[in-house]
Amino acid sequence: MKIYQVHKNKDLVIILLFTVLCVTLLFIPTGFENRMAKNSYRERAKVILTDNSDVHQYQIIKTGNQELYVEILSGDFNGNRVNAINRLQGKVEFDEFYTPGDIILLEVFAKDGHIRSARARGRYRIRIEVILVVSFAVLLILVGGLTGAKALLSFVFTALMLWKVMFPRFLNGDDPILVALGVMAVLTGAICFLVGGVNKKGLTAFLGGFLGLVLTCVLAQIFHKGFQIHGAGQPFAEMLLYSGFFKLSLTRIFIAGIFIACSGAVMDLAMDISASMHEIFKKHPGITLKEHILSGMSVGRAVIGTMTTTLLLAYSSSYMTMLMLFQSQGLPLINIFNINFVAAELLNTIVGSFGLVTVAPLTAVIGGLIYSRHKKTE
Repeated sequence: MKIYQVHKNKDLVIILLFTVLCVTLLFIPTGFENRMAKNSYRERAKVILTDNSDVHQYQIIKTGNQELYVEILSGDFNGNRVNAINRLQGKVEFDEFYTPGDIILLEVFAKDGHIRSARARGRYRIRIEVILVVSFAVLLILVGGLTGAKALLSFVFTALMLWKVMFPRFLNGDDPILVALGVMAVLTGAICFLVGGVNKKGLTAFLGGFLGLVLTCVLAQIFHKGFQIHGAGQPFAEMLLYSGFFKLSLTRIFIAGIFIACSGAVMDLAMDISASMHEIFKKHPGITLKEHILSGMSVGRAVIGTMTTTLLLAYSSSYMTMLMLFQSQGLPLINIFNINFVAAELLNTIVGSFGLVTVAPLTAVIGGLIYSRHKKTE
């Protein structure tokens, strides 16, 4: 009973600690909040009328300006009806075409309390996004209980660390690889200790997972030179440079992205092995070091088989239409794999899988040593 109370107190302390950290991060400015136009407001609005006379259509492509007459449904201008513009760039992936009755996000430009102009910023999706996130949180807590609550807290902490710490540091010109490694060390520790607890299970998962990420980082830096990929092939990379961030090292951001992308799977595998070794030790405290390591490796082998495929499916799903286009044109595989952004995804997948595979023996050995030392001190 006393041991249970100690574990419970540790859980409560670490939950409180990361809750405070999340609240603190939430209010820390990124330094880029004031880059948007002043006196602009984002409001929910309903399209009343549309004027498509200035819209030009070429097959499925539309360009020009769609004139809208909308009613604002939120904020200080609630109830006002104004004219707004929907600019069509001729890019299907970005453009949206509206009809009366659509609910949109409206950017309102005002001065001295009067609306000067308004622009459509896409269909309003915030409510359904909030519903989806809240439903996920409730389900996670219902199924996982206290562990689910800790997993949710780690999820929020991860999102805030990326948005409030890592991305601003990248934009300010700090070395992306060093920043990403530092952030991943914090996140790996937070997730492993929150979910696994402040104990040998959490420590084993943290050390095994982080060492796997470090190895992935090293491999990414070694192999990217042979691939001769500069990182500008990432989505919006060119637009980011033209936004005034000419000194960004897109190549190092790309390398950082390789081990960041596989970090979730790496932590997952490390925690699977660590939790299994923890249960084995509880049931058989007299197990030898060799047997314990081999047991951890056995679990790792079983999980690796699905995890590597998970990475392949996760990466390829983002480029399904691109691959379908290449296939529809009868493009030879040698041409496809030689394209820079295809080669970049191949590098992502294989190097990430390298890191994933090495996590199994690393975590098994670390876990065996940690629990073996525990036996000697008893």
